[in-house]
Amino acid sequence: MEERVGKRGRVAAFLSERMLRTAAMVSRGNRTADVGCDHAYTSIYLIEQEIAPTVVAMDVNAGPLERAKENVKRFGKEEQISLRLSDGLEALLPGETDTVLIAGMGGPLMERILSAYPATVKSVKELVLQPQSEVASLRRFLHENGFRITEEDMLCEDGKYYVIMRAEHGTDEPWTEEEYVYGKRLKEEAVPVLLEFLRKEREKTKAVLADLETAGTHKAENRKEEMLALLQKNVEMERRLTE
Repeated sequence: MEERVGKRGRVAAFLSERMLRTAAMVSRGNRTADVGCDHAYTSIYLIEQEIAPTVVAMDVNAGPLERAKENVKRFGKEEQISLRLSDGLEALLPGETDTVLIAGMGGPLMERILSAYPATVKSVKELVLQPQSEVASLRRFLHENGFRITEEDMLCEDGKYYVIMRAEHGTDEPWTEEEYVYGKRLKEEAVPVLLEFLRKEREKTKAVLADLETAGTHKAENRKEEMLALLQKNVEMERRLTE
């Protein structure tokens, strides 16, 4: 991953490792739409590192977009970055970009954004997504809507675990339930992070099961079954990774 990031440049100081690695997932040379660009540091980074020749930086809120405009001017990228007030992909025309990058949003919101403008999504070459929640559901959504996941990365930052994925148009072989929950395309260097995550999740699940054992209610029994199923998926995924 570091090879793809290259020399990190001036704007890298304003980006977390999570966002640097998200930007590195964009295929070099692809015109990119940065959805929910906030202050546009990722957009600027993509241009500065010559990952993207142009970026359409979009945000639903006028305040962050104004800060983004100031930053784009500050770093001298006005000719390469177009700024637009946009709810999701609303202001992006089909064929304008090759990559749609969405980071820092919940999985369900990403699904809503991608579902709202099918013609635009169909016109791009790839999606680069960094969901904050419901990752398994997002993976299923991509498969069910004509995308195959080609690459995944995972990191731990400030005590939280994050997944980054790239998806392209096409079909994929069936995934197991464990692969939807924990990922199938994780890069080799991300596997130790996933193993750490699996072990921590397993301890939390066992603690919940211990509490449910003493509850003695019908609701607790149903929850116990859910936790046991999750525990089984966890154990199965670690077995596959360590074979």
